[in-house]
Amino acid sequence: MTTETTPTATAKIPAPATPYQEDIARYWNNEARPVNLRLGDVDGLYHHHYGIGAVDQAALGDPAHSEYEKKLIAELHRLESAQAEFLLDHLGPVGPDDTLVDAGCGRGGSMVMAHRRFGCTVEGVTLSATQADFGNRRARELRIGDHVRSRVCNMLDTPFDKGSVTASWNNESTMYVDLYDLFAEHSRFLKVGGRYVTITGCWNPRYGQPSKAVSQINAHFECNIHSRREYLRAMADNRLVPQTVIDLTPDTLPYWELRATSSLVTGIEKAFIESYRDGSFQYVLIAADRV
Repeated sequence: MTTETTPTATAKIPAPATPYQEDIARYWNNEARPVNLRLGDVDGLYHHHYGIGAVDQAALGDPAHSEYEKKLIAELHRLESAQAEFLLDHLGPVGPDDTLVDAGCGRGGSMVMAHRRFGCTVEGVTLSATQADFGNRRARELRIGDHVRSRVCNMLDTPFDKGSVTASWNNESTMYVDLYDLFAEHSRFLKVGGRYVTITGCWNPRYGQPSKAVSQINAHFECNIHSRREYLRAMADNRLVPQTVIDLTPDTLPYWELRATSSLVTGIEKAFIESYRDGSFQYVLIAADRV
């Protein structure tokens, strides 16, 4: 499958609300890392998050074999799709007449998976016109463009009507925004009883302060990683009541350890591995209900 195509005409794109948003839009408009594109080429699901689960060593085979790197890439992609499936598992009951929102949707892989599972409408928002165009092209290619749509939009100020959304999520995108503003917006458009889920990296308050490795991750992605305590406090202040909190740190380490041996390294792998191992950084799922 070809991943680079001529951009199609798009609707008027709203200007970023702040200079920081403009920087983030520019960052993701220019991003074309092989670790995202080559993994997506495996089956056409393009993700912007990491993986969970044990590595299937039998599927990898002999490292000396000529096909080993291809198998390694396929295994990394399997783990990141497993992460998306795990998030979808926690969205609660969803039917074909419902609407879901992916806040910070990237190139739209999780949206496609959600539509395939539930048959519902999935709306994605991103600051990146490049990502939105990519996701919409893929939806048209898969003939699901009438149910899956990406738009250039500030996730803190969306066009969705109050109480119109059954479930929503952020998958590794909350570190780009203020959590109080973010959860206020999810609380606004979610139905009462609707479900919000996030999977995210967060620094561990028990460590005391963000570690050096967490600071390196912030600098690499131009983001601001929050503490786990901040998530729970901001949810409580915005009528989102956590039902499930799962520490996925042990489950994501195998992905990072495998990725560090691949040809797709970006230079940030060591910071993730060290901070997960020393406990200063955690990978968590939080599922909360709108009350």
